[in-house]
Amino acid sequence: MKDPYSILGVDKTSSDQEIKKAYRKLAKENHPDKVEGNEERFKEIADAYDTLSNPQKKAQFDQMSNN
Repeated sequence: MKDPYSILGVDKTSSDQEIKKAYRKLAKENHPDKVEGNEERFKEIADAYDTLSNPQKKAQFDQMSNN
């Protein structure tokens, strides 16, 4: 699994609000409905946000990445 923090361009110490802001910006830039949109990148961004916005998934990823 790719690092969701690097995909969204945030630090591990970022707040939920900062993560959401980064997600929205990237999702808007890469949305497949836009002419210059990128569907694969959009899916990657959405998956990263799904992981970091869910406290259980985030904790699980953080624990795995520390090993």
